[in-house]
Amino acid sequence: MSFTLVYLVFSLYLCFLSYVHSLHSFSNGSLDTFLQDFAFRALVTRHRPHTGALYKANLPVNLSGMGVSIARIRSRTLWKKGANFSCFRIPSRTFLVPHVRRVAIVYETLGNWSSYYYRVQGYSMIAPVIGFMVFDASNARAKSLKSINLDTMGKPISIHFPNLKYPDSARCAAFNSNGTVDFSPIMSSNVCYTSNQGHFSVLVPLKREKRPWYPWVIGVVLGFGMLVLSGYFGLVLLKVLKTKRVQAMERQADEGEILDSRWVNCSKMLSATVTRTQPVLENGVFPQ
Repeated sequence: MSFTLVYLVFSLYLCFLSYVHSLHSFSNGSLDTFLQDFAFRALVTRHRPHTGALYKANLPVNLSGMGVSIARIRSRTLWKKGANFSCFRIPSRTFLVPHVRRVAIVYETLGNWSSYYYRVQGYSMIAPVIGFMVFDASNARAKSLKSINLDTMGKPISIHFPNLKYPDSARCAAFNSNGTVDFSPIMSSNVCYTSNQGHFSVLVPLKREKRPWYPWVIGVVLGFGMLVLSGYFGLVLLKVLKTKRVQAMERQADEGEILDSRWVNCSKMLSATVTRTQPVLENGVFPQ
């Protein structure tokens, strides 16, 4: 029984590691390719997918929180009416570059994974990252996806963030494939604008915390106080050492010759007993 329980726990642990590794192994580009593959599977599994209809793809459990959908549209419809799917509004009179008969538009939302894959230093993300890509859908049997650019003839593509409450400092953010970010102001009704496909969100600059001034004053005062105390204790230490040296000299003097003390002016000084050697004549005769 205990062995079975240990085996079960170990198996769940391995599954968890595999789950985490699969989430962290994606880069931004590989994640887009992975989601696009699931989007086109949603079309293939349909018996007769309708042009102009939006189909939602089923993603694996480890990508819960993300969403991807796809819609096919004819080039002449895009020219006459534009496209109005998901959170994006592509205006009419839009050219396809290069021109193809039919395109597939893949819509993505990264949900709660947005800040993991798209992170801007100094900014906080207040809306999920959403994006759309356009591909050639003229040949349903094509083995590779061909990206198509949009030419809106100067008209903007609108990006809608419904029910978004944001401060005045919030900015629209467009994430480029080279890693750079383009900022633009948010227009009325929670709308951002772009001129081409990509990924977008709304960011707010982080507030820099103002550091109080009193810690610096306290630090300076404490440093000055430590300096004064160090100088004081240094002087005391020198005085103690000098006193010990004088005491050692006096002790050596006491152990040696006994010296008398004499007062010279106002100072008491040590003095040795005067001993004079008597002269001795060599021949014992004083000179005449």
